This record gives sequence, C-alpha cells and structure tokens, in this order.
Amino acid sequence: MKSVFFPSLVLLMTVTIAFTQPIKIDFDALQETKPWLETEQWEPVPAVVTPGVYTSAPDDAIILFDGQDLNSWHKPKYGYGARMDEVESIVKWKLEHPENSAPEWTVKSGALIVKPGGGAIETNQAFGDCQLHIEWLAPEDPGKKDQGYSNSGVFLMGLYEIQILNSYENKTYANGQAGSMYKQHIPLVNASRPPGEWQSYDIVFMAPKFNNDGSLQSPATITAFHNGVLIQNHAILKGPCVYIGEPYYFAHPEKLPLLLQDHGDKVRFRNIWIREL
Repeated sequence: MKSVFFPSLVLLMTVTIAFTQPIKIDFDALQETKPWLETEQWEPVPAVVTPGVYTSAPDDAIILFDGQDLNSWHKPKYGYGARMDEVESIVKWKLEHPENSAPEWTVKSGALIVKPGGGAIETNQAFGDCQLHIEWLAPEDPGKKDQGYSNSGVFLMGLYEIQILNSYENKTYANGQAGSMYKQHIPLVNASRPPGEWQSYDIVFMAPKFNNDGSLQSPATITAFHNGVLIQNHAILKGPCVYIGEPYYFAHPEKLPLLLQDHGDKVRFRNIWIREL
C-alpha cells in the first residue's frame, strides 16, 4: 500500500501535545520582579473572635480519613499550579495522563501528618458540589512567621483553595491568612486557635458550571465556618486560587479530586468527611 503523508495532521498533533504539557514556573527567574506581591491584600485585617467546637460525621457522609490509613488518597505526579497558565496545563494533562503513586504522608496517633517535600495528596474519588468537614492542627514552630508558619491548604476540586495557616497572633496578608479563599476573599473574622490546638473547617462548596461551548454558566461559591464561626458567606470565586496573577475560569469536569497541600510544614489533619450535594 502506498504511504500517504498528512503534514497538517502532524502539525495538529504536535500543537496538541505541546499545549497539554504541564508548565513549570521558574521561581528563581521571578525573584527580581516578585509578581506574587501584586495580589497580596493586607487590609482590612479581620477582627479576632473566640472559636467554637467540632462536628462528628453524619451517617450519609463519605469518610476520607478516620485516623487509620490513607486508602482514600493518592499522590498525584502533578499537584496544583501557582499561575493560571500552569494550573490549566496541569489539569488538562492530569485528565489525559492520570499518573499517581502511594501517598508519602504519615499516619500517627489518629492524625494525618504532612511529609515536607512529599508532595500533595488528593482523593481517589472526585467531587463537585459538596459539604466538607476537616480538622487540622498547626504545630508550634518557634521562629516561624508570616506564610512560613504551618502553611497548607484545602483545594476543593484541586483548584479552589481555602488557606490553612497559623493565624493566631501571626501577621500576614489578609487574603492569605487562615480561612481566606487564597488571594480572593478575606475571611469575615479571624477565628483561629493557638498553634498546637485542633481546629475545624465546615464548608459548603458549589462547583462552577459550564455551558456546552465551554463558557461559564455560573461561578463557584463557598460558605465556610472556622471553628464554628462563619468566615465565608456564599463567597463568589473568580476562578481557581493562584499565587501569581489574576484568576479566570476554564472549562473542566463537574467533579475533580479534593487536594491537601504540602507547603513544607508538618500540619496535621483528622476527621475528614464529605457529603455530595
């Protein structure tokens, strides 16, 4: 049979492969300009309030961590992005190339502990609209401050981050403190407990909806309680939560895994459950 060459098809395949390759930001090259500073908001500073109590799981909840094992989790090869072009390329790549391995975090005394440098972990199951309960502890770490004091994050759908940080008498930019929708919404109040004490988030998250042509039909929203205190009241998100630059929406599946961040600190988690809405 005679061979037939289709240069336009080869070009299309080449473009597609190049577009879906994950982008890796060179942070060393950005040290002079520090573009992440442009989206830090230091005022207004949320008022401090005394927090409340914890919540046990209802009988229809999916238990993601009960203090025993990491059977509901895996380590993704690519976690999350710091800038929108990186975020979009990672999501598209992961959908086409789901490369996962066993999580490296530690389970000890009923708690799930971040392994610094071990990478993020995400759920085996994907979720969209949901009610989430998660408890976390920022360990005491003298000498640490600002964003360097017990930093982690809960990424709904792996994209929309509610910040975890020691925000008890630890000054940082307001849209990056505990309970913020990172660099988008400052928490209504600061309900943080001191480091070394367990805290809780109770979240109602509504995923964004997209039209058949990929355009945005409705944005993601979040209502959240920190230690029983309302900190986000039906906050409307502008897109994924990113470290550098402005967010925007791009079409993605109705459900994606929940992700917990490794930011280099030994933050602990326990009693994680979720209800699909």
